[in-house]
Amino acid sequence: MKAFFLSAAIICVSALAPATRVFAQPLYFPPLTGNQWETIAPASLGWNVSQIDPLFDFLDQNNTKAFILLKDGKIVLEKYFGTFRQDSLWYWASAGKTLTSVLVGIAQQEKYLSINDATSRWLGAGWTSAPRDKENLITVRHQLTMTTGLDDGVSDPYCTEPRCLIYQADAGTRWAYHNGPYTLLDAVIQAATGQTLNQYFIAKVRNKIGMDGAFIKVGYNNVYFSTARSMARFGLMILNKGKWNQTPVLSDSVYFHEMTNTSQSLNLSYGYLWWLNGKPTYMVPQSQHVFPGPLNIDAPRDMFAALGKNGQLLNIVPSMNLVLIRMGDAPDNSLVPFTLNNLIWQKLNLVINQPTGVRESTVAPAAFGLSQNYPNPFNPSTVISFHLPVNSHVTLKVFDVTGREVATLVEGNLAAGNHTVPFVPRDLAGGIYFYQLTAGKFSQTRKTILMK
Repeated sequence: MKAFFLSAAIICVSALAPATRVFAQPLYFPPLTGNQWETIAPASLGWNVSQIDPLFDFLDQNNTKAFILLKDGKIVLEKYFGTFRQDSLWYWASAGKTLTSVLVGIAQQEKYLSINDATSRWLGAGWTSAPRDKENLITVRHQLTMTTGLDDGVSDPYCTEPRCLIYQADAGTRWAYHNGPYTLLDAVIQAATGQTLNQYFIAKVRNKIGMDGAFIKVGYNNVYFSTARSMARFGLMILNKGKWNQTPVLSDSVYFHEMTNTSQSLNLSYGYLWWLNGKPTYMVPQSQHVFPGPLNIDAPRDMFAALGKNGQLLNIVPSMNLVLIRMGDAPDNSLVPFTLNNLIWQKLNLVINQPTGVRESTVAPAAFGLSQNYPNPFNPSTVISFHLPVNSHVTLKVFDVTGREVATLVEGNLAAGNHTVPFVPRDLAGGIYFYQLTAGKFSQTRKTILMK
């Protein structure tokens, strides 16, 4: 019998309470060359050092290759697993979208382009198969925000050829995580600047902050490969609002703010190719359903992130001056690893003495919700487990990727305590589904992939 795999998002309905603030420390920046990078001992920060090994064990068990945590720019945790080393290169996957976002901002500040330009200005007419009047509606901003209106349900969503770029809705009216239109931002940058993607990135970002690595063509995609410390350097520059120490990299403060904040009204948890925590709702790839709650309930509310397939993670937390890096193999098969990111924060909160699942008084008690069973193969006879801290009226429903309800598993009053129900009806076709537990004003959602 084929298996179900749990892949993303354990979410509650309200935003996180602000992370505990400490007195701001000046940021440290390592030299542009060499391996020197100042460190700071976790114990000196008052952290719980007994929880570091459990964090590393979890990372090791989930196919991690590299993990780095910066505090005030200094390395407080750095761990490599297996044969991976400090100088080993790895791919960023979709976490590299944020590199492109920064490059577009730099190209705009240098007057090469405007994000309000029609994409056809740079790619020419007929870069899609959409009717000409619909194609002309698409701007660079729509590419940055995943709102081109082009159909993400095509057989190859990575394809950048016109035959794959099909009109579905007017630009700006539909959010969909679609790699093809995003990837063509690279061609926009090249057409506007007259430089290749690598040439422009090396001159404007990589050399200015001491990164290594390069974009490499993989199929239709331009994928960035680098060391984990290079990802940390990029994160540190972003934490410093676009500057490397006092050297401007992305100096357009308006663009930077727009990049790292809600960029449109459809998916509040998406900026310019950055994922945003702490928003009241979010959307996920391959779905048109809008879910309540922040992306990561256990991460600080102001965290924003670059998230890539197979668990390539870059988290920025301005309130705590933290930068988190994780590189590795797939712990699951999700395009965007929301669940893994949240589980790392659950473990990390124990290290840095932050309460797990910080919630305001209007949010569900910590005991509420679906049991954690990630990663865990599911089959049609598997049960869903959840806990109710008080007697509640409960619904447990299943939705397809369009947000259409396809099954109700539970609806009625249940007593406080632990409960189990069959996972999903056996007659569902294979594909991606979401199941959502609601008790009163509280809600929690998970994504599953049904393999048949």
